[in-house]
Amino acid sequence: MPHLKDVRNALFIAHSRGVLTDAELLLLLEENSSKNPPFSYEKYQRFSIDRIEEPECKTEFRIEKKDLPRLADALQLPETFRCHQRTTADKLEGLCVLLRRMSFPCRYSDMIPRFGRPVPELSMIANTVMDYIHDVHGHKLSQWNHDLLSPHCLDTYTDAISNKGAALDNCFGFIDGTVRPICRPSQNQRIVFNGHKRVHSLKFQSVTLPNGLIANLYGPVG
Repeated sequence: MPHLKDVRNALFIAHSRGVLTDAELLLLLEENSSKNPPFSYEKYQRFSIDRIEEPECKTEFRIEKKDLPRLADALQLPETFRCHQRTTADKLEGLCVLLRRMSFPCRYSDMIPRFGRPVPELSMIANTVMDYIHDVHGHKLSQWNHDLLSPHCLDTYTDAISNKGAALDNCFGFIDGTVRPICRPSQNQRIVFNGHKRVHSLKFQSVTLPNGLIANLYGPVG
């Protein structure tokens, strides 16, 4: 698949040889223009876990360097992720793209020096990895997790909460909600507009356990 820059260069060559008129050139350039700013990603090296120092890893990805392979194995990530337009990334790069994107604050343009990829590729890789994790492990949050919510674990949670002075001795978690702002959609804006926060958003509700893990996640809803 040719890059957009190669297509535009070919159009200029065709125009210089008289194949295209001025009007045709302008029309085709408009049709083959990118909505993303022209970041110079080519001058950066592609991602390599070996070039990352321990402090950089913890700062950028919120996880120790030695734990990245363990996390990838625990999430059962495939050796290679392939996006719909055939962009590929190995499992560690894909995981790090998603972790970096999830760290706050972070824009895709901030990730270019680390990964040496254009913004559209970073976006597709992050979404591909996120969709994979959701498809494989999403049921652990949306359905009853028998490992996390076994009778023995529930007793442990209720004892921990009761020992802190709670009035109830059968409470195992805490319900809370969050409003996550989104870009204003082009259609059905009223459905996702939050009058309290005054933003377009999606709402989630979760049950959090005393150990800090989420036992159940409900959403998104408008």
